[in-house]
Amino acid sequence: MYAVIRTGGKQYRVAEGDTIRVERLDGDAGSTLELSDVLMVGGDSPKFGAPLVEGASVSAEIVRHERGAKIIVFKKKRRKNYRRTAGHRQDLTVLKINGIGGV
Repeated sequence: MYAVIRTGGKQYRVAEGDTIRVERLDGDAGSTLELSDVLMVGGDSPKFGAPLVEGASVSAEIVRHERGAKIIVFKKKRRKNYRRTAGHRQDLTVLKINGIGGV
């Protein structure tokens, strides 16, 4: 059984036992949280939400908080002597999916 969840403006396909990296969520390492934005629950008889599946939730444990790889943002306009450089590192949370419930 798997589910499609939405968190941080992105969608993830998850199954029990999966480990995923999502945008930063509140909570300490080792705590459990419920993700209630479930868009689809798949398996033998898939259920689709409009937009969410009623009563479905995904239980996850926070493994750790980390930061993603650094990306470089570079802007340039040729022949205008315009150059700008900026860097960014996204704050991430590593989640371990414990179960899919309420289906």
